[in-house]
Amino acid sequence: MIVFTVHEPPNAPADRIDRGEKLEFVRDGFTALAAALPPVWMVMNRLWVALLIYLIGVTAVDVALSALGLKGPMIVLITLAANVLIGFEADRVKRWSLRRGGWAEIGTVAGRNRAECERRFFDGWLTQQPIIRRASAAAGADGLLGVSAIQPTPDLIARQTAAGMLRRLWRRLRRSSEA
Repeated sequence: MIVFTVHEPPNAPADRIDRGEKLEFVRDGFTALAAALPPVWMVMNRLWVALLIYLIGVTAVDVALSALGLKGPMIVLITLAANVLIGFEADRVKRWSLRRGGWAEIGTVAGRNRAECERRFFDGWLTQQPIIRRASAAAGADGLLGVSAIQPTPDLIARQTAAGMLRRLWRRLRRSSEA
């Protein structure tokens, strides 16, 4: 089983489809790329503070070990051990970075693969989210209207059609994964 935590950005869009597109799924467990090439993994995930801490830490450890008289192979071995530790803690580093950015953890989901986890999460989450859309400035200061106050417009019809298509896609994925 694979476990993902689901995170929502600060100031998420009001509409559930737009919100769903912005969600971040963070896998729990060992990350091979983070263990093999921590700086590359950190750049790919835009973890700039973690990258800076990593570079300062590795440099400080290398200088300290050299000052203690250790030779190159031993320094490389200790650095590789630190990189493996980073591979085990990569998910926590990613979650820490998201929390620093104001992201909220809104759920946890488990499944056989990422697609199944996303399907399971959205199956429950989409049905709990209200259909809200941005309206004209006349709607009020925040520009939000509830479903009951929305007049059918081409934009609303397109969004509801998109939501229906998304639900059908999740159902199709669920049926194919259960077969």
